[in-house]
Amino acid sequence: MYERINLDACRVDGPSDIDLKDFPTDLPDMHAKKVLKEAVAEDSARISDLQELLYARSSNALLLIFQAMDAAGKDSCIRHVLSGVNPQGCQVTSFKAPSAAELAHDFLWRHAKAVPARGMIGVHNRSHYEEVLVVKVHPSFLAAQRIPGVDPGALPENFWNDRYASIRAFEAHLAAQGVTIMKFFLHMDKAAQKERFLERIEDPKKNWKFSPGDVTERGFWDDYQKAYAQAIGATAAPHAPWFIVPADDQWETRAIVGRLVREQLEALHLRTPELDARGKEAIAEARARLHKE
Repeated sequence: MYERINLDACRVDGPSDIDLKDFPTDLPDMHAKKVLKEAVAEDSARISDLQELLYARSSNALLLIFQAMDAAGKDSCIRHVLSGVNPQGCQVTSFKAPSAAELAHDFLWRHAKAVPARGMIGVHNRSHYEEVLVVKVHPSFLAAQRIPGVDPGALPENFWNDRYASIRAFEAHLAAQGVTIMKFFLHMDKAAQKERFLERIEDPKKNWKFSPGDVTERGFWDDYQKAYAQAIGATAAPHAPWFIVPADDQWETRAIVGRLVREQLEALHLRTPELDARGKEAIAEARARLHKE
């Protein structure tokens, strides 16, 4: 299936002026759902095997960041792509509105606490980017952060650029410590969001997924598109690339993300840890003791 997907075209790995209209939200002439499901299953199985090696070596960590407009399919993408991963080696953190304790710290504090340990895959369902997305669209939210000298109604000229710089420094630090970062923006068309909202409203089994506030936020669609474009363009780097993934068809999204994650894990060239001479000697002694029982 992948001959029809230009994965390089969805990758942004350096500072640039981004216009999301230049990136597709849907891929024409894709394979049938059955083929996409098979691709996701194959990549998921391979990711599971690679995660075991990642855990065994405990020298690297993988941080997957998912950002999207409401109803773009973040939860289902995470679930399908990582369905085969051992829960002991994977940690998913969903970030909601910050608590009082979190607001009392700097905006990166709660996200730094959730960074995966070496040997682990960490998934951030929403992330520190909310601080330059929803907060940028609604700067009044800054009042709760009580930042000295910052008036949400009259922000300093470089306020957002300073936040981008903090994010760049944070991610560069993580990368230097062995954390491989992949950032996914699930790029959905406004019409597709409307369709999914109506599906959640009309299907009683999906009512729980819908919040009337989602429609209110939809009214800021253009502001969010601009904020996403600016954040992606300001924070993309070779060690922390963004992937702008078409999200109108959820199985296309899952197939692309699965392929990208699998390829990134393969690029780490993970191998089963080898014992040194002392370790091999200890294994031999243990074997001998067991045979004597």
